Amino acid sequence: MFITNEHVGDRSRMEDWRIRGYDPLTPPDLLQHEYPLTPESQKIIVEGRNAACDILNGKDRRLIGPCSIHDPQAALDYCERLYQASEKHKGELLIVMRAYLEKPRTTVGWKGLINDPDIDGTFHINKGLRIARKLFVQLTSKLPIAGEMLDTISPQFLSDLFSVGAIGARTTESQLHRELASGYHSQLDSKTVPMVLWVLPLTPLRAASHPHHFLSVTKPGVVAIVGTDGNQDCFVILRGGKKGTNYDAKSVQETQEELIKSKVVTEMKPGPRIMVDCSHGNSNKDHRNQPKVAQVVAEQVAGGDKSICGLMIESNINDGRQDVPPKEQGGKDALKYGVSITDACIGWETTEEVLEVLANAVKTRRSL
Repeated sequence: MFITNEHVGDRSRMEDWRIRGYDPLTPPDLLQHEYPLTPESQKIIVEGRNAACDILNGKDRRLIGPCSIHDPQAALDYCERLYQASEKHKGELLIVMRAYLEKPRTTVGWKGLINDPDIDGTFHINKGLRIARKLFVQLTSKLPIAGEMLDTISPQFLSDLFSVGAIGARTTESQLHRELASGYHSQLDSKTVPMVLWVLPLTPLRAASHPHHFLSVTKPGVVAIVGTDGNQDCFVILRGGKKGTNYDAKSVQETQEELIKSKVVTEMKPGPRIMVDCSHGNSNKDHRNQPKVAQVVAEQVAGGDKSICGLMIESNINDGRQDVPPKEQGGKDALKYGVSITDACIGWETTEEVLEVLANAVKTRRSL
């Protein structure tokens, strides 16, 4: 129930005169009780976390998934396809589904399924949280999932379902998100969930590895000061940028050297762990270039490079992207099935081809 602020616009008020009102947020523990983990989900999540931590100990694995989720049914369809692929390549690849439900924005735009589940500007966040948790419980009955955290509250609703967490390119330079990364944890065991830090320089990695204190909420929804131990299970993602791409062998080598020089990876065995993002700057924002990036990285893996621990690929059931039609033209209901409404993605057939290339590269590296 939205509680209207009767003083909105009244500049004589000392505070909140730009606030339209409030909608009480469902407490995290209530939502977790409503959609609890199943024994099957718990098993898959823990196995995914353990395997993801093994990435940092020299086992070569991959991450792949859609840009963002706007249609739960299509996400379940995609998950089933990805599960079949994971069974085929389980000897070579750990496949973790990107299940991103919140979108960081440089300016404005749809902020994701949690923030605006009806994709119409109504911002029914409580509804979005329920849809998200129910969907994640269903997805994790098949595959481990990865998610991006944009604030210090939503993890209390969902982080028990993640095997890998992410801090994105827009937020790695934020003090609050580094603090969040320092305490991102598993609700099911004592292992820390690996955090993905997407950009260089390496200050975010160093900051996240140390203890911090920040404001958040407890499971019952009480505002609290959170103290963390620091997160040692961090790795870098090379995503490209304004200066160009950085997935080539020279860029990967330079990143290894910078990681070692910075002493960020002093405790990492066997050494620097680097993931390559095949999309974003590395694809020059053209999703059709993702297979080319994957091929170049696969050649490095096949050649014996041991620092590359994985790839991130933006994939969906169908190729490309689409805009949400205006309400008078059907809005959400008029969207094409299995096509992204955020970043453009490669389709399923291309995804299968990329997975085959990566699996073969791992086989070749093992034979060296």
